[in-house]
Amino acid sequence: MSEPNRRIEYALETGIFRSRWLMAPFFVGLIVALGVLLIKFGQELWHVVPQVLTITASETILAILGLVDLTLVASLVLMIILAGYENFVSKIETPENTDRPEWMGHVDFTDLKLKVIGSIVAISAIQLLAAFLQIREYDKVELAWLIGLHLTFVVSGVFLALMDRIASGSAKH
Repeated sequence: MSEPNRRIEYALETGIFRSRWLMAPFFVGLIVALGVLLIKFGQELWHVVPQVLTITASETILAILGLVDLTLVASLVLMIILAGYENFVSKIETPENTDRPEWMGHVDFTDLKLKVIGSIVAISAIQLLAAFLQIREYDKVELAWLIGLHLTFVVSGVFLALMDRIASGSAKH
C-alpha cells in the first residue's frame, strides 16, 4: 500500500475509533433516566407508606411489586450504563480501594445481552404476578396477552442464549 493510502486509512480508522465518544451522551441520558426512576420510586414509596395500616395485604403486595419493578428497571439501566460505557467508550478508572462491582470490566456484549433479556423476563414476570393478584380487573384476552408476551420474552431469552452458546462453540452460557 502506498504512503498516501496508508495515511488516508490511518485517518479513517482513527476517526472511526474516536467516534465511540458519540455514545457518551447516550449514557449521560441514561443517568438522567436513572434519576427519573429514583423520583418515581420515591413517589410510589411516599404514596404507600402513609396508607400501610389501612390498605389490604394484596394492595401492599402490589405496591411492593411496583417498587421491585422500578428497582429492576433501575438496575438494568445502571448495568447498561456501566457495561455499555466500558464496552463501547472507555474503561472506567476507579481507585483500587473502591467497592467496584466484580462483574465490571468482565461483561462483554454477549453477557450484556443475556443480562438485559434476563432482566426483561424478570420485569415481565413481576407484571404478570401483579395482574394475577388483580385477576378480577382483567379479562381473559388481557391476561392471555400478558402471558403470551411473557412467554415470548422467556423463549426469546432461551433462543438468544442458545444462539450465543452455539456461536461461541463453548458451554460458557
